[in-house]
Parts: sequence; structure tokens; C-alpha cells
Amino acid sequence: MPHVERHAHGAFCWPELATPDLAGAGAFYGALLGWTAHAGAASGGTYVTFRLGGRDVGAAQAMNPGRLAGGVPPHWLPFVAVDDCDAAAARVAAHGGTVLGAPWDLRDSGRLAIALDAVGAPFGLWQARRHPGAGVLGDPGAMAWCQLNSGDPATAAAFYGAVFGWGARRDPMPGGGEYTTLTRGAEPAAGIMPMPPGLNAPSHWLVYFAVADVNAAAAQVAALGGATHVPPTDIPGMGRFSVHADPQGATFALVRFAG
Repeated sequence: MPHVERHAHGAFCWPELATPDLAGAGAFYGALLGWTAHAGAASGGTYVTFRLGGRDVGAAQAMNPGRLAGGVPPHWLPFVAVDDCDAAAARVAAHGGTVLGAPWDLRDSGRLAIALDAVGAPFGLWQARRHPGAGVLGDPGAMAWCQLNSGDPATAAAFYGAVFGWGARRDPMPGGGEYTTLTRGAEPAAGIMPMPPGLNAPSHWLVYFAVADVNAAAAQVAALGGATHVPPTDIPGMGRFSVHADPQGATFALVRFAG
């Protein structure tokens, strides 16, 4: 995919990792996805930006020990690009979501807010100024897809439709149940999957990163100290994917799309 200079309103634009070990996470994702980690001068060592081929592709922030003690696990948080962060936050609240604090400015980079959808899954809002978000999407090593694992897909789809104007297309899954593809105009924006049976977890967004070879990348996850939740699996017409946890416990997925 060509380099991204601007993300359209309603498109996922940035993944951010919350982790108790910035150095460990940087080493893991650097070896797995080819990223380099760059600490901001003003971050005090608590925030790093990940780059791929000189382009920003994501970031990580050090978790406050109090959050870990309070039961918040390491996690990836995807951000959606919006034209007006305050207006989008107001729509979140109006349609059953929760805004975790008022929108705020990140210096001259942009304006952001963190929110919970109507079923409780966290996500971010990003109104770009100097920093547009990820400078590349879809290439090996970059974010390629975001999927909501939800305890109530119908409620979640209605919520995101009201907040971002996304449409919803439902298709049967090979193992039963329905997969919801959220659409931004004619383009797929994200997916919603019913929470897998037996998964004792709240609703959450799962970030997929593209790789050239899912089998090889999954083996590398294990070699680097990560874990495998779903081994490499083919989805007819879609491609091949796997789901993992990094050594600190944050869940993510790998994918190579068909075609």
C-alpha cells in the first residue's frame, strides 16, 4: 500500500500498545515486525514511537503500576481518525458509550480521546494536526485490520454506525455464527466477531499486523517468548491468520490476506 499522508474520517489510523516493559516490547516487535523504537524527548522515557522503513506505524506507552494492580492488562488500543474529536466524543456519549475524560491536545500533534463503546470495548479517537497517524498500512510489518471481539455484536455495530457512519454487512462464518464487516462507504473499515466461546475476556479490539508468511512469523513469536492463542489458520477467501500474545501479555494477530 502507498504511504499514507492523511487518514479519512472513520478509518482506523493508529495502534498504541500499553505495556509494563517498553524495552522488552520494543525488542519483541522489532525482531518480529522489523520495527525500530524511538523515544520522544518530552516523554521522560514512558513513550516510544515504532517506525518501519522510516515511517511511523504505532507506539507504546509504559503502563502505570496502578493500572496493572487494578486489573488492566497489557493491550493494544486502536485509534479511529475523526475530523472533530469533540463532536465524535459527544456522539459516543449520546449513543451509549463512555468517554474516559474530556478530549485533550497532544501538543501540536493532534487532539484525542479514549472511549468505551456501548458494550465496553475501549478505542481511541484521533483528530490529526501535525501527526496524521500511521504512515503506512497493510504492508508487512504494519497494521492491516482491526476486529472487535464483542459480547453483543448487534449492539456494537449499531453504536459504531451511529458514531462513525459505518455500515454493516453480515456473513456466515465457516464454524457457525456471523461475522460482521463494518464498512466506510464501499470500503471495509473493520470487523466484528462474536466473543469466542470459553474466552473469559471483556469485549475488546484485536489489532492485526500484516506479515509475508504467517507460519514463519508465528514460529518466531514462540522463539521470542510470546504465546499462541490461535495457530495459523486459513479462512477461505480471506487469507491466513494467527493470534498471539507478546511476552508481556498483550494480544495481537498476524495476517496475510489472499490475493
